[in-house]
Amino acid sequence: MTFEDWLREQLPRMVRFADALCGRAVSEEIVQDVAVKIHARWSKIEKLEHREAYVRRMITNEHLSWRRKWARLVPHAELDDHLRPSQPSIADQHADRAELITELDRLPRKQRTVVVLRYVEGLSDREIADLLGCSEVTVRSHASRALATLRIELRPIRPQSITESEEGSHAH
Repeated sequence: MTFEDWLREQLPRMVRFADALCGRAVSEEIVQDVAVKIHARWSKIEKLEHREAYVRRMITNEHLSWRRKWARLVPHAELDDHLRPSQPSIADQHADRAELITELDRLPRKQRTVVVLRYVEGLSDREIADLLGCSEVTVRSHASRALATLRIELRPIRPQSITESEEGSHAH
């Protein structure tokens, strides 16, 4: 399989993963950077048994090191529709995807990475630990903190009813 054929087949999945991992503002940049690196190493990468896992790790590493690149990046709005992959992703079909991405943006990078690898990519704690070079306990800790943060952020504020307000004012 040629690099071009492989990229045409895998690009939607790579972009979908990067979108979930780091948001649309930079996902295309990350995927582009990774694609250039893959192209340069294609003769070795095409022979890998677990090529998708290797590419996922490349995207993850690029995301985690992205902070160094912010000084050179000018953020931009959404790309034109004709520049996005033509296949709609499963995540794009969910009505609350934008809200989820916004909430994920609030998480620290490692926590967000763990959440995306676990819930979007379906990796086990062991696979995530191997990918990130940390222990399974650390993965679970990042996941726990991330989910606690998301629960706090997503919890609706319960409006006080009129009777509760009146009761509170009569008690004094």
